[in-house]
Amino acid sequence: QVQLVESGGGLVQAGGSLRLSCAASGRTFSTYTVGWFRRAPGKEREFVATINWSGGLTNAADSVKGRFTISRLNAKNTVYLQMNSLKPEDTAVYYCAADARPLALSVESAYTFWGQGTQVTVSS
Repeated sequence: QVQLVESGGGLVQAGGSLRLSCAASGRTFSTYTVGWFRRAPGKEREFVATINWSGGLTNAADSVKGRFTISRLNAKNTVYLQMNSLKPEDTAVYYCAADARPLALSVESAYTFWGQGTQVTVSS
């Protein structure tokens, strides 16, 4: 079992930055692929970024490429999402998710374990 807790959300002005953290319990977390997803008001949850167990492979949605960076520190059982040049349309609840072998990295149903989410609000 893996338990995930997100933190780092908040209110920021457009153009600003935030760093989200996803802290995990469980000794096997370092072997898991982790994804970040988000749900904006009135919209379905969407893929943001993913990182493999070693941190050597990452991918991000086109809407955040060049602005968001996903990374991990397995020694601390933590995955990060550095968000720069934030836009009002980035406003959403951000969730991290983990799975040992997700069949599709950008599909939420491929991930078994989920956190409760952290709110990010970007003002214009």
